[in-house]
Amino acid sequence: MQPMMPRLDRRQFLRQSFAFSALAVTGAAKALALAPNASAHHILMFGDWGWQDDVAGQSSVASAMVKYAQAHKLHTDALFMLGDSWYGPLTGGIDSPRWHDQFEQMYPASVFPGPAYSIMGNHDYQRMPPEVNKRDTELAYSRRGNTRWTQPALWYTFDMPHIKVIALDSNVHGGHGNDAVNFTLTEDEQAKQLAWFAAELDKPTDAPFTVVMGHHPIFSNGPHGDHKILIADWEPLLRKHNIPLYLAGHDHDLQHLEFEGHPTSFVCSGAGGADLYDLKIPEDKRGPYAKKVYGFTHMEATTKTLTLRHIDASGNTIHAFTKSRDGKVTLLT
Repeated sequence: MQPMMPRLDRRQFLRQSFAFSALAVTGAAKALALAPNASAHHILMFGDWGWQDDVAGQSSVASAMVKYAQAHKLHTDALFMLGDSWYGPLTGGIDSPRWHDQFEQMYPASVFPGPAYSIMGNHDYQRMPPEVNKRDTELAYSRRGNTRWTQPALWYTFDMPHIKVIALDSNVHGGHGNDAVNFTLTEDEQAKQLAWFAAELDKPTDAPFTVVMGHHPIFSNGPHGDHKILIADWEPLLRKHNIPLYLAGHDHDLQHLEFEGHPTSFVCSGAGGADLYDLKIPEDKRGPYAKKVYGFTHMEATTKTLTLRHIDASGNTIHAFTKSRDGKVTLLT
């Protein structure tokens, strides 16, 4: 049975639709709207970060994260690592110095004390050098202890205050990057994950919000475009269960896409340090937001709302919105 998909990829975002309202704020009111809520729970997220050799982009984003958290006195409950954690060789496996230099020290525990929940990107499936399977290495590093790196399985779920999170492996057959270097789930693993995902969504939860994250966007204005396999397999489940938020990386930019009548906000935060990508679809054609810029994303949760802010490498809030439990999206910028 084909999913009910009214050509979402061709539909222009409706800025004044019944499900969406632009909040006009200026001066002090705007500053208040954009300021983090001290009583909320806070998560910082980013993908496509573990660049090899030249780490200037990663360093700029990590530095901005530290300054942002300190300036706002944030106690972050967690980091979400949205995949493509390691480009290039991870020589030494779990003993590679890159773990210390580009994770433990780049995002210091003194500033970000909570767990760092990670998912697999396509580059995390590479064998580089040939004797190191980066996918298995990341799972093993999580098990070694004395680290915030949290990746118990290829797909898993966890609970946070006000949020149930379903973390998926989007490296599926027929998707992006399936060549001789970028490996994927086996067909059996892919089928098992899909069945598990559907069953997990069927379980009752007391959490006000359920959030799904996978490395690959389902819809993207970036060069990889919309993902036909995830549209067929995952999008109908998001719609069926009124999932408010899908998080991804893969395209090296910051995005926020909305579609008329769709319960899910699609957020891409793939600007954590790798080379940036040119956008394929401008935000005035499909948005409300898409920019080629280094940065990260701040999500805060209360019992009533999720608030997401895209922050650039200079620490500026360049896009922000809230989503209420009834699905209403309100732009803050």
